[in-house]
Amino acid sequence: MRILLVEDDQTVRTFIAKGLSEAGHLVEQAENGKEGLALATNEKFDVVILDRMLPGGVDGIHILETLRGQGNVTPVLLLSALADVDEKVAGLKAGGDDYVTKPFSFSELQARIEALVRRNRNEAQPQTRLMVGDLEIDLLARGVKRAGQKIDLQPREFRLLEFLMRHAGQVVTRTMLLEGVWDYHFDPQTNVIDVHVSRLRQKIDKPFGRPLVHTIRNAGYMLQE
Repeated sequence: MRILLVEDDQTVRTFIAKGLSEAGHLVEQAENGKEGLALATNEKFDVVILDRMLPGGVDGIHILETLRGQGNVTPVLLLSALADVDEKVAGLKAGGDDYVTKPFSFSELQARIEALVRRNRNEAQPQTRLMVGDLEIDLLARGVKRAGQKIDLQPREFRLLEFLMRHAGQVVTRTMLLEGVWDYHFDPQTNVIDVHVSRLRQKIDKPFGRPLVHTIRNAGYMLQE
């Protein structure tokens, strides 16, 4: 992982760089905002560790706002001695992905960096398949299988199943289904949801003996093993 570390405190910078290098990462260092901004805009990094307060008239917020203004979506973790809630909010609103206050433990810093990179990679690679138990949906091919057996669904049934699978393990209310599957922002006072859920059950549950779609009384539905 290639990491840009922008920190004016030499002791802190050396401490972080040493730990990250020992963990197998390549660390580029900048000791002021001007140098950090030049590196961040001209080179590619997996994550940027950015001190909130930097000398030389170019602080962390300025760097962050400049990067986001250029469309740069590299994950940025802000470091700061400013623990005030308003300061954290300002940093996050400027485009920061995480905010760590000094002093901090290196193990926590490393865990937060890894979480940011992991999340960024997941967002960059959209899901094309969803699975719950032996039920699988291919979002590109628009295909559905359970236990390896192909299941034919109508377009609305497919959309309903996709919504339920994206919220697997959660209670999905009628309002959520009306808005997410039918694009209704009002209740039409019909049994359209019940009819489609019943049809879906006939296809993905009944032939296999073990139900995945469950009715949650007075709440909605849930898809789970």
